[in-house]
Amino acid sequence: MLKDLFYIGIGGALLAKEKVEKELNELVEKGKLNKEEAQKLLDKAKAKGEEEEKEAKTKLKEAIREVLEEMDLATKSDIEALHKEKKK
Repeated sequence: MLKDLFYIGIGGALLAKEKVEKELNELVEKGKLNKEEAQKLLDKAKAKGEEEEKEAKTKLKEAIREVLEEMDLATKSDIEALHKEKKK
Protein backbone atom coordinates (compact mmCIF):
# COMPACT_ATOMS: atom_id res chain seq x y z
CA MET A 1 0.00 0.00 0.00
CA LEU A 2 2.73 2.48 0.93
CA LYS A 3 4.65 1.47 -2.17
CA ASP A 4 1.55 2.19 -4.27
CA LEU A 5 1.28 5.64 -2.71
CA PHE A 6 4.92 6.25 -3.51
CA TYR A 7 4.40 5.26 -7.14
CA ILE A 8 1.37 7.53 -7.36
CA GLY A 9 3.60 10.36 -6.16
CA ILE A 10 6.22 9.50 -8.77
CA GLY A 11 3.52 9.49 -11.45
CA GLY A 12 2.41 12.92 -10.32
CA ALA A 13 5.98 14.15 -10.45
CA LEU A 14 6.37 12.87 -14.01
CA LEU A 15 3.19 14.66 -15.06
CA ALA A 16 4.45 17.85 -13.42
CA LYS A 17 7.78 17.51 -15.26
CA GLU A 18 5.99 17.14 -18.57
CA LYS A 19 3.85 20.20 -17.83
CA VAL A 20 6.91 22.28 -16.91
CA GLU A 21 8.66 21.19 -20.12
CA LYS A 22 5.58 22.08 -22.16
CA GLU A 23 5.24 25.51 -20.53
CA LEU A 24 8.94 26.27 -21.01
CA ASN A 25 8.77 25.21 -24.66
CA GLU A 26 5.80 27.53 -25.16
CA LEU A 27 7.75 30.41 -23.60
CA VAL A 28 10.66 29.68 -25.93
CA GLU A 29 8.34 29.60 -28.94
CA LYS A 30 6.84 32.96 -27.90
CA GLY A 31 10.33 34.41 -27.56
CA LYS A 32 9.96 35.11 -23.84
CA LEU A 33 12.85 32.75 -23.00
CA ASN A 34 15.79 31.51 -24.99
CA LYS A 35 16.63 27.81 -25.10
CA GLU A 36 19.51 28.16 -22.64
CA GLU A 37 17.32 29.91 -20.06
CA ALA A 38 14.62 27.30 -20.49
CA GLN A 39 17.17 24.50 -20.05
CA LYS A 40 18.53 26.12 -16.87
CA LEU A 41 15.02 26.39 -15.44
CA LEU A 42 14.29 22.79 -16.40
CA ASP A 43 17.55 21.65 -14.78
CA LYS A 44 16.65 23.53 -11.59
CA ALA A 45 13.18 22.00 -11.54
CA LYS A 46 14.67 18.54 -12.13
CA ALA A 47 17.19 18.97 -9.30
CA LYS A 48 14.46 20.13 -6.95
CA GLY A 49 12.29 17.18 -7.96
CA GLU A 50 15.14 14.74 -7.33
CA GLU A 51 15.76 16.30 -3.92
CA GLU A 52 12.08 16.04 -3.03
CA GLU A 53 12.01 12.43 -4.24
CA LYS A 54 14.98 11.61 -2.00
CA GLU A 55 13.25 13.25 0.98
CA ALA A 56 10.01 11.40 0.21
CA LYS A 57 11.85 8.06 0.08
CA THR A 58 13.52 8.81 3.41
CA LYS A 59 10.19 9.72 5.00
CA LEU A 60 8.53 6.63 3.53
CA LYS A 61 11.26 4.36 4.87
CA GLU A 62 10.98 5.96 8.31
CA ALA A 63 7.19 5.58 8.29
CA ILE A 64 7.51 1.91 7.35
CA ARG A 65 10.12 1.41 10.07
CA GLU A 66 7.78 2.98 12.65
CA VAL A 67 4.85 0.81 11.55
CA LEU A 68 6.98 -2.32 11.77
CA GLU A 69 8.18 -1.35 15.24
CA GLU A 70 4.59 -0.81 16.37
CA MET A 71 3.67 -4.23 14.99
CA ASP A 72 6.55 -5.70 16.99
CA LEU A 73 7.71 -7.85 14.07
CA ALA A 74 11.11 -9.49 13.94
CA THR A 75 13.67 -7.55 11.95
CA LYS A 76 16.15 -9.05 9.52
CA SER A 77 18.90 -8.70 12.12
CA ASP A 78 16.68 -10.44 14.72
CA ILE A 79 16.20 -13.39 12.38
CA GLU A 80 19.90 -13.52 11.52
CA ALA A 81 20.75 -13.55 15.23
CA LEU A 82 18.35 -16.46 15.74
CA HIS A 83 19.97 -18.37 12.87
CA LYS A 84 23.41 -17.82 14.43
CA GLU A 85 22.14 -19.04 17.81
CA LYS A 86 20.58 -22.09 16.17
CA LYS A 87 23.88 -23.01 14.50
CA LYS A 88 25.75 -23.03 17.82
